[in-house]
Amino acid sequence: MSIERLAPLATAQADALSFLSHPKYQKELAASKAGCVIVSPAMRDAAAGRGAFIVTPDPYLYFARLTQLWKQSHAKPQGARIHPSAVIDPDAQIDSTARIGALCVVERGARIGAQTVLESRVTVSEDCVIGARCLLHPGVVIGADGFGLASHQGAWIKIEQLGAVRIGDDVEIGANTCIDRGALEDTVIEDGVKLDNLIQIGHNVRVGRNTAMAGCVGVAGSADIGANCTIGGGAIVLGHLKMADGVHISAATVVTRSILKPGHYTGVFPIDDNAAWERNAATLKQLHALRERLKALEKSAMQDKPS
Repeated sequence: MSIERLAPLATAQADALSFLSHPKYQKELAASKAGCVIVSPAMRDAAAGRGAFIVTPDPYLYFARLTQLWKQSHAKPQGARIHPSAVIDPDAQIDSTARIGALCVVERGARIGAQTVLESRVTVSEDCVIGARCLLHPGVVIGADGFGLASHQGAWIKIEQLGAVRIGDDVEIGANTCIDRGALEDTVIEDGVKLDNLIQIGHNVRVGRNTAMAGCVGVAGSADIGANCTIGGGAIVLGHLKMADGVHISAATVVTRSILKPGHYTGVFPIDDNAAWERNAATLKQLHALRERLKALEKSAMQDKPS
């Protein structure tokens, strides 16, 4: 048997290697035509009933490492380390092992670390720092001005953004994500952070080690997010809030207060047909009045209680 490709269980054929990440997909395992399947010890017997298999404590991690090996072995020859169309200021510092893609811009005072890759059209603005082994996908903008404005007589007066952006090692940033420079101090993205596409990180935000955010997350200025957190797609974190290490935010949640205890938090109003949603929303508007009435009734009951 020769393995020629990697594929999902449902579409894999005899020339493909696939994996089972969760027992709930056991039916797909039985029906799969994959030549070989990566499974956990608990799924050994089920896998043995259908054909060749590999047993590992964490099939998803095994598959992730396999994809890296596969990409390395099938990689096309690399072009120039710095693409001819890239624009790099003479005062920028680029490590000799870093790679800069087409149409990138690296401005004065910026520093790019060892083995870091900037894909096409990445902009690294003045004085921003990117660590080692980072990967910035197409269209990323590092160090645009933060959104700082003062109101004066009906007009907006710009607050100059005097900080920069500091990105640690082993960070991956998805396509068209923007990380704003700080107002006075730097915006900081610590080691191992993973950001998906179309994420907005406001000025003076700090994101802790190994935190991951899915697509379209928005983090407002001066939010302080801990290490090993996850934030689901489309979620919003308001400014100047603090999130402890190990906080997990569900998709589409709006974080409106600081979260100082690790755990999983959700703030999504469930989808419903429109008529039912409107009734529930109308009831929700009355909750405060109902709460005050309940407090008044409880107070009255306590006063009427015989001593």
